[in-house]
Amino acid sequence: MRSLLGGHSKTIVVAAVCIASSAIACAQEISFLAGPLASAGEHSYSWQGTYRSGLGPYAAWSLSWLNEGHITDHHRDGQTLQAWARLPLLDNRLELSAGAGPYLYFDTFTGRADRSYANAHGWGLVVSLRAAYYFGNRWIAQMQLNRVNVNGGPNTTALLFGVGYQLDAPDQPGPRDRPLARSSSVTGNELTVMLGASIVNSDKSESSPAETLEFRHGLGRHVDVTASLLHEQGRMQSRRYGVAAQVWATSAFFGDRFALSAGVGPYVAVTQSESFPAGRTGDGRVSGLVSISASYKFGDRWLARVTWNRFATRHDRDADVIQAGVGVRF
Repeated sequence: MRSLLGGHSKTIVVAAVCIASSAIACAQEISFLAGPLASAGEHSYSWQGTYRSGLGPYAAWSLSWLNEGHITDHHRDGQTLQAWARLPLLDNRLELSAGAGPYLYFDTFTGRADRSYANAHGWGLVVSLRAAYYFGNRWIAQMQLNRVNVNGGPNTTALLFGVGYQLDAPDQPGPRDRPLARSSSVTGNELTVMLGASIVNSDKSESSPAETLEFRHGLGRHVDVTASLLHEQGRMQSRRYGVAAQVWATSAFFGDRFALSAGVGPYVAVTQSESFPAGRTGDGRVSGLVSISASYKFGDRWLARVTWNRFATRHDRDADVIQAGVGVRF
């Protein structure tokens, strides 16, 4: 299996740079888009969720989780960080923009001669064209064309349609030029218990229950760190119990009740199962961990949190751990 730029350490460094960039200018729009995808005569679907923020009236940046559907022998998704040039029209209601940026992909490849699967990682480029209409009630109608080119895999083209929402209320019709500034940290201290499922990125997508205990601490206005204990119960999991440390870019909205964050860091397996597919071994206990999370605060102390984790391994046991839970701030 190919590694990410030759090793997890480089992956974590590059991802940390992306997360640090997010902390400089918090996301002020979120959106979800979906539509048809084409690749070398094949047809499938694509969807993406996006954070987007202005860098002035004619520039913006975005961080997206992109899924490229099911092309033959390939189930590929990943994260892309894009820079955008944008042109406001119709009294700033209509925005036309073009963007490009690197794509860190995770591909479940099933085309081996022995009918087994592999988890391939690599880098590509996403080039996009976007048209968005901004309504007066924060909602956004969008259409976007994505072209994805990668090393060692199929290239794809997708036409997506969807809706967005402005988390920071605009001063005038259209998108905000820049995000709102804040003087205090989003997070103090949090302790959260989460339950959910661990889903192996395989040809069968085996799943099992998973539990997490997470401690979160705010280091700055938009930077958090977490230390987590994770337990996966399935026999087919390569990771059974381990610890994770992550750094997060975090932003809060609606009077600091709603918070969004993106995190990256290492995961170390304390114990792991020996139930590996034929021909594979547990050749590493350290994995990369990329996550997105949302929380909503009830009152001054209690909160609900939802987190999607992606593990990047070196032994074809990549997994998604999707969880929800309750936490307390102190």
